[in-house]
Amino acid sequence: MKNLRKKRRVQIIVAAFIMLAISTALVGYALRDGINYFRSPSQLVEQPPEASEVFRLGGLVEEGSMKKGPNGEHLFRVTDGGASVAVRYAGILPDLFAENQGMIGTGKYIKNTFEASEILAKHDESYMPKEVVDALKEQGVYQEQ
Repeated sequence: MKNLRKKRRVQIIVAAFIMLAISTALVGYALRDGINYFRSPSQLVEQPPEASEVFRLGGLVEEGSMKKGPNGEHLFRVTDGGASVAVRYAGILPDLFAENQGMIGTGKYIKNTFEASEILAKHDESYMPKEVVDALKEQGVYQEQ
């Protein structure tokens, strides 16, 4: 009888471990497209990702770089003071989007151009995303307001 209880306990522990492993794998599989990593322009130029990887790029919109491209797309450059990256966005820019202002875009890096699918801009005069502030501080360009 004692041997049977011991065997049953081991079976329950093994079954619980297998269930935990399966549920962890399912959660990881479900989140694989929902996790976007942040990169600064310097990091992007240093180590370009694969063309299929979706990530976030943040920095300041470079002064004098905003242009309207063919087909109504927006072309501009984002910088962190150390490097500058060309950005292409086919959509409506946020109202507060402007040169020398912080922004974060979600998209892919294809042929040395960041193809943005979404652009976020600051929401008031003093706000800048934490990731952008950190990247600018690393480059020594950030100035407190």
